[in-house]
Amino acid sequence: MAAIDQQEASTAQRTRHSQQTVQSTPAAAHRVVIVGGGVGGLGLATRLSETLGRAGLAQIVLVDRWPTHFWKPLLHEAASGQLDPATHQLQYAVQAQRHGFEFEQGELAALDRTNRHITLNALYDADGREILPSRQLAFDTLVLAMGSVTQYFGVPGAAEHALPLESVAHAEAFRRKLLDACLRANHARRARTAQADTPVSINIIGAGATGVELAAALRDTVRLLNRYSPFSLDPVRDFRIRLIESSERVLPALSETISARAQKMLGSLGVEVLNATRVTEVRTDAVLTSAGEPLPSDIAIWTAGIAGPPVLRTLDGIAVNRNAQVQVNRTLQCTNDANIFGLGDCAACPSSDSADAFLAPRAQVAHQQALFLARALKCRIAGEALPEFVYHDAGTLVGFGREGTIGSLSNSLLTQPVFVDGWLATAVYKLIYRRHVMTLTGFARMALDSASHWLRRRVHPVIRLH
Repeated sequence: MAAIDQQEASTAQRTRHSQQTVQSTPAAAHRVVIVGGGVGGLGLATRLSETLGRAGLAQIVLVDRWPTHFWKPLLHEAASGQLDPATHQLQYAVQAQRHGFEFEQGELAALDRTNRHITLNALYDADGREILPSRQLAFDTLVLAMGSVTQYFGVPGAAEHALPLESVAHAEAFRRKLLDACLRANHARRARTAQADTPVSINIIGAGATGVELAAALRDTVRLLNRYSPFSLDPVRDFRIRLIESSERVLPALSETISARAQKMLGSLGVEVLNATRVTEVRTDAVLTSAGEPLPSDIAIWTAGIAGPPVLRTLDGIAVNRNAQVQVNRTLQCTNDANIFGLGDCAACPSSDSADAFLAPRAQVAHQQALFLARALKCRIAGEALPEFVYHDAGTLVGFGREGTIGSLSNSLLTQPVFVDGWLATAVYKLIYRRHVMTLTGFARMALDSASHWLRRRVHPVIRLH
């Protein structure tokens, strides 16, 4: 009996030790929850997993409402049909498995700052059946990297009749509408109906980088569509592409040199540019402007402004500005909660140039903030003081399809940005995306991915027709 009792005691002791180990492991690992898998969020999750995660110092959880990642600067190419988004998407579950973080698909619904957990909405399929229930995720550090949504500025009919360009789904919806409009117009030409001489009218509202690149890409697209009989419309006579901008010039956030050159290139492409023109209403078949005369519209797309996701206004007292962006300080911590960080388009980050200025919503800002937080969170977990984020503008490049690329490049060795165009600008423009892929997947996978895209463009049509 004594031997049995001793054996049972030993077994109980091992069981208690095992339970203590299981309970202490999650307590020892700092839990970082990142909401949003864009340029900043996915990059941060990948880096933290390779450093803090593999060292056992942190548990990384990435949350996104979509199952795949797509680089948003390519959306204009997907919308114009010159790029198949399926070949450029990265599955979050695969990235999580390869790099050692967790992925939860869902949409942020609520935040409990006191108990440090977030709530995700239930996930449903196309038939309305529940796939995943509403869930709560605990965190020690929360990073909000949720990107942005379209800002319509209260223009009547804009939200109902002007497509946004926020996601692959929006790009596909625009592309489908474009093909439908071309089929309809081609039939009218052949049947010689009353609409036979009416051009397909595409109105792009907002002449920032996205709007300008989309206008140029569409000119390439209609030229390519002319090769195929169902869409054999004259690229010049049968299409009217307008770019409507409320400011005095296109690309108002960039230098006047770049703006003037862009205006000239758009003119050579046959894009009609309406500067200093404010949109007052968007209808199903027309866009109304401050100039007075309605502009015919088969398709309208809104690229004029952004705001933070509306849910940010509802999150348990988190400080946001009037554009629903999280207010953060120079450490990227929320101004009223040190356990919550914000990065990318959804965060209003002070500029180092002025206390009253904030960084523009750009991919390179999110990329640099992700690099910064990957270092800063190591300090936070180690109990050290956090550094301050300093943004270094590397310049801006704007692509015009077959017309080339223009923009400016900058670094710490240059006293001011240098204007670039031609083959150099085009090469750097393409390398930016490849660097993004390499950051997430490594050099070998990036090289194989690039080779597969090169082969695909030589095997498949350069334009998507369905």
